[in-house]
Amino acid sequence: MPSKSKDKFNFGEAFNELEKIANWFEKQEIDLEEGLVKFERGLELAAKLKARLKEAENKVEQIKVKFADIVEESEKEASVS
Repeated sequence: MPSKSKDKFNFGEAFNELEKIANWFEKQEIDLEEGLVKFERGLELAAKLKARLKEAENKVEQIKVKFADIVEESEKEASVS
């Protein structure tokens, strides 16, 4: 069962926030202190996004393994017919 923290994490919103931070750094003049805060937040978001993508990748692999036998059986039946 997913934890509450995962339920609150929205991939799209996090990605958009990270994109805004990256765009902010493209400004000509930036405040050092604000830049440090945004840099840290950007790294936090990047880590969460990477972890979520890894979870999704693992889930896809689990699904492929789960249904591999079904696909193989269907292919065998099709070749016999």
